[in-house]
Formats: sequence, C-alpha cells, structure tokens
Amino acid sequence: MAQSRKARPISPHLQIWRWGPAMLVSILHRITGNGLAFAGLGLLLWWIGALASGEQAYQIFLDWVWLGTAGGVQAFTAILGKVVLVGLTWAFFQHAATGIRHLILDIGAGYELQTNARWSILTMVFSILLTIAFWAFVLLR
Repeated sequence: MAQSRKARPISPHLQIWRWGPAMLVSILHRITGNGLAFAGLGLLLWWIGALASGEQAYQIFLDWVWLGTAGGVQAFTAILGKVVLVGLTWAFFQHAATGIRHLILDIGAGYELQTNARWSILTMVFSILLTIAFWAFVLLR
C-alpha cells in the first residue's frame, strides 16, 4: 500500500537560525572537546613517552614543544608548540566554563534569552581571562 506523501516539517538548520552567543558557545563546546581529546591526548602521550624514554627523548620533546634554543626550524616549531599549548589551555578553560554553564541550565536556570546570551558571553570572557592568567603565572614566576 502506498502512503500519500504529506508535507513534512522542514528540519531547522544553520541558515534558518539567527546566530547568537548561545549557538557559538554550543559549537565551541563541541570543537574544544574534540580538540582536547585528539590534540591534547596526543601531546600528553608524547610527553609521557618522552619522560619514560630518557633524557635525550625528553630534550627532543622540549625542543619541539617549548624551548627551541637552537634557532631556525627548532625555534619555529617551539613557537608552534607554544601556540598549541596556549590553544589547548584556552580549549580546556572554554570547555570547562561551558560545561558549568550546561550544569546550570540542567537545573532549569538561565533559559531566558538575555540571561542565556549573557552567560554565553561570560563563558568566553572567563576562558580568555583564565588562559591569560594561567600563562602569566607560568611565564612570570
């Protein structure tokens, strides 16, 4: 028996919705979670492997990720490593702040449009400020 095709509702997509802070924070939460899972885990495993492999392997890790004292390519990779570390730090704080925001939403608070937008913006500001404070502490101590 053939069913008659009735008009079905069209699923909303990104071209229909107006962009707002809550949508941006939601997408950033997914991106930062995946970035932490893949890039962060890879860097962590490399660090642990370098620690377990001895002093020379750990020095290679430091040259690639942090020091870059030899100049040339090593200096560039060290700068790139620092950018990755700062990015991972920001991703951690952004993901944590958004997770706390979601916990608050789960208890039923903050669904008003202005409150939701304000909290979304605060999570982004909070993550940037914490990243700056963390790296200021690490570099200036």
